Amino acid sequence: MERRKALKNMGMAFGYSLAAPTLIGLVQSCNSKKVLDWAPQFMTQDEGVGLHTLVDIILPKTDTPSATEMNVHVFIDQFAKDVLPPEHQDFLKLGMDKFFGKVLSDTQKESLAELNEEDFTPALSTYLKKRTKDVEEAHDKAIGEYFMAIEQNGSAVLDDEIARYMFANSVRDISVWAYKNSEYVGEEVLAYLPIPGQYVPCDTTEALTEGKAWSLS
Repeated sequence: MERRKALKNMGMAFGYSLAAPTLIGLVQSCNSKKVLDWAPQFMTQDEGVGLHTLVDIILPKTDTPSATEMNVHVFIDQFAKDVLPPEHQDFLKLGMDKFFGKVLSDTQKESLAELNEEDFTPALSTYLKKRTKDVEEAHDKAIGEYFMAIEQNGSAVLDDEIARYMFANSVRDISVWAYKNSEYVGEEVLAYLPIPGQYVPCDTTEALTEGKAWSLS
């Protein structure tokens, strides 16, 4: 089904490979927008707090900046608002509501602002570990049928577990992609060589880049 292929190519419904350069600029700075100062434009304030925590679990601060220090949370919110078509915005909202709702239910807390990283980690780990080829194919089929029903009938139902799985994996995928496309990470963390130097026809990645992935490829 072509729709399923399109969804897969779009990064599990986010479509991040088509992001406009102006949005990529959101992750070009190391200056973090603290969550209390950040007003989400697509998500609610409470959902924005949840996303802020979630992306830092995926990409925590180590010897490199965290996801929120690279404005990954801001990028995701802005991308959802400005780039996703309405049916994909609804799909994102569906998965987000189901995922956040499960975490709140599991922790018996009332607000996403009350949750910490330890609260989110069990659910996030569960859905990320489920990602296998067979699971992806099954979920792609279900999502394809969901969008087909939306086109034909204007409404559809998607299994809650599939919605949660797709949200968790989509957030992980787009967070990593946005992070790697930031100027700081591209130049300071990854192997960066904008102007080719000496041609080395045969050597190992370890020797050429100290084991780092290329920033430009």
